[in-house]
Amino acid sequence: MWSYSKAGVDLDRVKRAHKSIVEIIEATYEFRRELFGRIIRGAGHYAALIDIGGGKALALHADGVGTKVLIAQLMNRYDTVGIDCIAMNVNDLICVGAEPIAMIDYLAVEKSDEDMIAEIMKGLVRGAEMAGIAIVGGETAVMPDVIKGAVEGRGFDLAGLSIGVVDVDKVIMGDKIQVGDAIVGVKSSGIHSNGLTLARKVLLEHAALNVHSYVNELQCTVGEELLKPTYIYVKPILELLRKGLEVHGLAHITGGSFTKLLRIAPQGLGFKLDNMPEPHVIFKLIQSLGRISNWEMYRTFNMGIGFCVVVPKHEVEEVIRIFKLHGFEAQQIGSIIDEPRVEIELKDEKLVYST
Repeated sequence: MWSYSKAGVDLDRVKRAHKSIVEIIEATYEFRRELFGRIIRGAGHYAALIDIGGGKALALHADGVGTKVLIAQLMNRYDTVGIDCIAMNVNDLICVGAEPIAMIDYLAVEKSDEDMIAEIMKGLVRGAEMAGIAIVGGETAVMPDVIKGAVEGRGFDLAGLSIGVVDVDKVIMGDKIQVGDAIVGVKSSGIHSNGLTLARKVLLEHAALNVHSYVNELQCTVGEELLKPTYIYVKPILELLRKGLEVHGLAHITGGSFTKLLRIAPQGLGFKLDNMPEPHVIFKLIQSLGRISNWEMYRTFNMGIGFCVVVPKHEVEEVIRIFKLHGFEAQQIGSIIDEPRVEIELKDEKLVYST
């Protein structure tokens, strides 16, 4: 039976490492306490917030594509991972109510391959267009002794630092969430950019498939399915906010999957997900071939929900309508409860996750 930790990623250890990092870097906030750029909110949420005066704050977030770059190398296709890089950044910025405005990228390569780099840049530009942001600079580093990939000479890693802006009095941190609020889940495109280590181990090693294996249930090859770009949710979220809908919480479902919801929960409150959609075929395939438990699946993969919006019940229909106008499927998947945990009710099983 496979798990994320068996594949090489121990989420519990990752969580402890993150906590330790935050405790260390919090000391640096004092360096700006009485200067321009006071820290409003540091690490630990989806984005950090810096006061820039005039009632405005900068939102900052850095993220990368992860081991999805290995699939791109095996497929010899590089024009989509840039979309993932943009998505993993801007989808987190909007979780604090910020409008993403710009990003700089960092591309580290095993060797300088102009064609590969040009294709990666095409994806970044496409993602920037979808998010409505500018790419204002970046860095390309050639490090043959450090960067190794799945295919010799094609190794690379891609990450970015993104910036957004938000009115200080309109920041969304989850503190207004209350019992009875509805949770609207927005459909994902598939695996997005998280859990690829486990997916690769199960599909490409354990099941001995390859990226060119055609799977009837997927109606495409394994590689084509795993390379589907992460959805970018910026435009519908910004429309919700501009229309003045009462939004209490926003969550991008990425690493840690639905346990990520606990990041936005006020003390003592939690999330009951009792109307989850049928998972995408790719998740059923991974689970079946790897004999993975539901508990492990729903804390590793997005299982078909890429973003969550917490609103009062009377706002649900309008939220769903706006997402539909932007081409996204959405539905109410649950509600807020007075227990500090995430409960996921499936047909014949109840999954519980706590801090």
